[in-house]
Amino acid sequence: MHHRRRFQRTLIGLLEFFLGFPGAYGGNPSPDPQVQLGIDVLIQQDFKPLVGKRIGLITNPTGVTSDLRSTIDVLDNASGVHLVALFGPEHGVRGEAPAGMELEDARDTITGLPIHSLYGKHRKPSAEMLSGMDVLVFDIQDIGSRSYTYISTMAAAMESAAEFDIEFLVLDRPNPLTGTRIEGRPLDTEFKSFVGYLPIPYIHGLTVGELAQMINGEGWLPGGIQCDLHVIPMRNWNRSMWFDQTGLAWIPTSPHVPRSSTALYYAATGIMGELQVISEGVGYTLPFELAGAPDIDPKKLADELNRRQLAGLFFRPTFWQPYYTRHAKKTLGGVQIHFTDRNQAALTPIQFHIMDAIRQLDPDIQFFGGTRDQMFDKVCGTDRIRKLFEQNRPLDEILAVWNEGVDAFRNQRSKWLLYH
Repeated sequence: MHHRRRFQRTLIGLLEFFLGFPGAYGGNPSPDPQVQLGIDVLIQQDFKPLVGKRIGLITNPTGVTSDLRSTIDVLDNASGVHLVALFGPEHGVRGEAPAGMELEDARDTITGLPIHSLYGKHRKPSAEMLSGMDVLVFDIQDIGSRSYTYISTMAAAMESAAEFDIEFLVLDRPNPLTGTRIEGRPLDTEFKSFVGYLPIPYIHGLTVGELAQMINGEGWLPGGIQCDLHVIPMRNWNRSMWFDQTGLAWIPTSPHVPRSSTALYYAATGIMGELQVISEGVGYTLPFELAGAPDIDPKKLADELNRRQLAGLFFRPTFWQPYYTRHAKKTLGGVQIHFTDRNQAALTPIQFHIMDAIRQLDPDIQFFGGTRDQMFDKVCGTDRIRKLFEQNRPLDEILAVWNEGVDAFRNQRSKWLLYH
C-alpha cells in the first residue's frame, strides 16, 4: 500500500511538472488510509443488515468494492444473503447501452438473475418487480451534477420502496466534485424531468447517501411519504477530497465519463452541449473538455476567454474532428479547457462564459430557437437562463440568476451531512 501511494505521488508530480500547472490535480493523493466504500463497510459487518432478506440490487459497472470486485458477485456469493433481482439504470447493469437508449428487461448472463430495467418502460420499480422483496440496495457511483440520471433513479426507487413498504439501503460512495462545492440554482419544480428530478442545485455537494437522507427527511417524495431508509457510510472520506485523492480506482460511469476528472468537465460544458450548437467534445477523445464549432477562430475565442482571467482556468486554442454526433467529420475550431487550480475554478459558469464569448465574436450566432431548447431548460432547471441569453443580457446578470438560492440550500442540507 505504501509503495502504491508513493508511486501515485510521483506520477502526479511528474504530470504537474510536464503540464506546467502545479496544483492542477489538487496536490498529492491523501496520506490518509484509502477510503472504504459503503460496500466495503457492509462486508466488514458480515452483511448483517441484509442477512435473511430477499434483496434487489440497483447497480451498474461502478458498483464495485475498493479492490474492484463487483457488488453483484459479492452479494450473490455472500452467506445468508439472498440476491433475487438486479435493477438497471441508464446505460444498463453491465454498461452495455449508450446515453439515452431505453432498455428492456433481461436476464443477466453471468448470474442468471432477472434484470429489471429502470430506464425504459419503467423509471421506478413496479409492484410486480418488487413482489416478495424485502430490501432494495443502491450501489452506483454518481458524478455530482443534478442532470446525471443515476440520482433520479435512486429517488424514483425510494418512492417505490415507500409505496410498497420495502427497506431501502444506500451503499455510499464519494462525490467526485468534493462535498464542499455547490453551484447553480435549485431546480424549479415545473421543470422536473429525469435530467432534473430533485429541488437541488446543479452541483449539490452531497454523496448519494447524504442525498437520500435529504430526499427522505425533507419530504421530497410524492405526498411527503418516507421510505425505511438506511445508509452505510464510507470510512476515511472527508468533504474536501477530490476523487483522485481517495486511493480508489475510477470506473467509467458512462461511455463519456472515462475518468474522474471528466466529472469536472461535465459540469463545465454539459448544459451548453445539450443545445448541440457548440460541440463540447463528446464524440471525440476529450469528452466535455472542448468547446467549438466549424466557423470559430480558435485563437480569438481563447484570447477572449483568457482575457477574463477566470480563476483556476486556461483556454488553449485547438482544432478537432468528432467521430460522430452532429458535427461528425467536420473540422471544428475552439478551445480546450485546462484546470490550473480546480479548487479555485467555478465549474458551471464556464459554459456560460463560452457562450457569452462566442456571441461577442459572432453576434449572429443562434444558440436557441431549435428543438433542443426544452432540454437546455430541463438541465438548467429553469427557462430563465435561456430567456436572459435570448434578451442579450449581460453575463453578470445571467450568473447572478444562475446562483440564486445556493446559500439557502447550503444551510438546508447541513443537517443531512454524514461527513466533515
